[in-house]
Amino acid sequence: MATVHLRIGDLVWGKLGRYPPWPGKVVSPPKDLKKPRGKKCHFVKFFGTEDHAWIKVEQLKPYHAHKEEMIKINKGKRFQQAVDAVEDFLKKAKGKEQPVKDDPHFHHFLLSQSEKPASSMEPISKRLKIIEEDSGSTSIQAADSTAINGSITPTDKRIGFLGLGLMGSGIVSNLLKMGHVVTVWNRTAEKCDLFIQEGARLGRTPAEVASTCDITFSCVSDPKAARDLVLGPSGVLQGIRPGKCYIEMSTVDPETITELSQVITSRGGRFLEAPVAGSQQLSNDGMLVILAAGDRTVYEDCSSCFQAMGKTSFFLGEAGNAARMMLILNMVQGSFMATIAEGLTLAQATGQSQQTFLDILCQGQMASTFVDQKCQNILQGNFKPDYYLKHIQKDLRLAISMGDMANHPTPMAAAANEVYKRAKALDQSDNDISAVYRAYIH
Repeated sequence: MATVHLRIGDLVWGKLGRYPPWPGKVVSPPKDLKKPRGKKCHFVKFFGTEDHAWIKVEQLKPYHAHKEEMIKINKGKRFQQAVDAVEDFLKKAKGKEQPVKDDPHFHHFLLSQSEKPASSMEPISKRLKIIEEDSGSTSIQAADSTAINGSITPTDKRIGFLGLGLMGSGIVSNLLKMGHVVTVWNRTAEKCDLFIQEGARLGRTPAEVASTCDITFSCVSDPKAARDLVLGPSGVLQGIRPGKCYIEMSTVDPETITELSQVITSRGGRFLEAPVAGSQQLSNDGMLVILAAGDRTVYEDCSSCFQAMGKTSFFLGEAGNAARMMLILNMVQGSFMATIAEGLTLAQATGQSQQTFLDILCQGQMASTFVDQKCQNILQGNFKPDYYLKHIQKDLRLAISMGDMANHPTPMAAAANEVYKRAKALDQSDNDISAVYRAYIH
């Protein structure tokens, strides 16, 4: 095969590890970043991500010559968004006298994700870092997106995962893609079949998974389900031995976390809570935000797992803090979604175009992918769940209760909670959170 000669500024398809080729651009590496010794490679910044890396020349192909081929073999929303970003960049650059590499539109695109100049970029292998705040109780782990990052070395520890719902399914899929050894269990056993085909092992009970795995994750619907999984018949607690790790990823109240932490550690186990902020789509894309608290050594042992499932993870100190933070985040999201739905219905009631309302909204300060997607779903009558309405209502209820215990008012959350309760009464529980819209039109 003929050698392809590339220069700074060339658009390429670059391949990292076992992930599919991704569109990027050959750029100049930071001055302090040396080229890997003995290897022919180029430094590439990938579109639609914060990733950049040295890529071997044999893993690079010219963008235009292989565009149709790559689009045929690769699917996924994030992939399409990356391709769209390249095409948009090319349209803006077309006809300009200055070379592509100097086009300000491209540099604007690069900065739109990371908001960092090129000189601050670090190799993927160095981007996992811990930053201690003055309080000493909070740290941030800047993990990598797994969409194209093939540099993660999976832990050699055996991983267990309990719960294959909207969030858990995407998490397990990404753990497997990154080479982790995973044993799965789900209350509805049929949901395990797909993951067994992908290489997962099957656990017969939560107790068996906990006893045969080094680290066991759980991601279920609510506090009762979380407690039952640990304390019920053939529950996790029966499989906990000294040194075994248990990680609760469900969004529950701090009291439940405290209880589970105590019973796990009473058996010599190690406990971490790690609820996730995101949706089914973000889970599938490996772009969740993970909030962790509890045993710091467990957090560090799970580094490769968190990198596989999320783009960023935060360590928040003692167990219970992650639950508190997650409830606050979901309280804000739930209240915001109810307000957006209220605006759409008020626009309709006053004779205004809902589409125009959305168009204006998406040009202002509140513009976001969340707003655009949820509003488009509402206008299309598409309420396929990306995050269950019943779960956001549960989170609002728990956040209000947390406010009561802290003697702190939560009037906006309380009002939003009533709207979601109305939506549940209209049989919207198993629809997406955007189905709260229907509470205003019935």
